[in-house]
Amino acid sequence: MEENKSKVNVGDVLTGIVEHIAPYGAFVRLESGQKAMIHISELSHGYVKKVEDVLEMGQKVDAKVIKIDDKGRIDLSVKVMQAKEAHAPVVQHREEDFEKKLTNFLKFSDEKIADLNNKNKDSRGTKKRTGSNNSGKNDD
Repeated sequence: MEENKSKVNVGDVLTGIVEHIAPYGAFVRLESGQKAMIHISELSHGYVKKVEDVLEMGQKVDAKVIKIDDKGRIDLSVKVMQAKEAHAPVVQHREEDFEKKLTNFLKFSDEKIADLNNKNKDSRGTKKRTGSNNSGKNDD
């Protein structure tokens, strides 16, 4: 006997409650009583460092069924429900931000290396070297 409410198809939009959060995703209890999983890569179009940055225990979530494997396990996606364009400027900003940070780092590095080189040049004339080759030939 097949229950009508437990029949889930790829493409369905379902509502569930977050029951468990793991480093790789979240497990959701669907209204039908079935369990489903949302992988961390399916939470957002942007980068998600931790599942907890997007979802919390007990949170009600709407997600689309993207896969049902041969064992009946249901995979959901939140990001396919979101407009991708809304996240594009954030990603673009991140790339610009990275480029800016890299440029500043390189500039800072070059300045530090130049400072170190200048200090080494300055100290060569006044600093006495230690070792067996110090025979007092340095005229100060």
